Amino acid sequence: MGARTRTRVRGWRWRSNPLRRPSDVVEGWTVLALAVLLLVAAPLAGALAGVWAQREGRSVADRLRSERHEVHAEVVGRVPDTPSSASGREQSYRVAVRWTPPGGQPRTVTAPVPAGTRTGDRVDVWLDSRGRGVRPPPSDAMVWQQSLSVAFCAAGGTAGVLVVGYVVFRRTALKHRLAEWERDWTLTEPRWTRRRA
Repeated sequence: MGARTRTRVRGWRWRSNPLRRPSDVVEGWTVLALAVLLLVAAPLAGALAGVWAQREGRSVADRLRSERHEVHAEVVGRVPDTPSSASGREQSYRVAVRWTPPGGQPRTVTAPVPAGTRTGDRVDVWLDSRGRGVRPPPSDAMVWQQSLSVAFCAAGGTAGVLVVGYVVFRRTALKHRLAEWERDWTLTEPRWTRRRA
């Protein structure tokens, strides 16, 4: 009995009912549309944004790999003491490193090296076309992380916009419904008060 009553209450906007107003039907369809959009549009927006970010990330990484090259170098500068990092992220410092190109003279450049590196250690560093030390191009894992971040933000943003739009619609519908009730009461109240008098 309780389940039947709940079903009737839940579905009252869909049934033919003398108390059902056009605004109730519109609100019922809006709730259905919101549910479909949250289940379909938000994930679709996230997937499309993630695919776009993946393509862009790979394109940037490929371009940087073509513009930069990796060399094996010896740290010749003084590496600062590594501070304790509360975030747990690995830090790097720019220090002087020496490397020798094939068949060339040794060169010294300033390049980023991982924290914990000491003078005399051999490290792999990345250089640009001018021979300046630069950060390595993004790895595949970094591109994937960026793509997932963009996908989740796009899906969440889409869902947020949909929910805010629904809240605005609900408030507007409530004002409209109250105006309808006021108009109906203006017509009904004189007859009702005469009956009681």
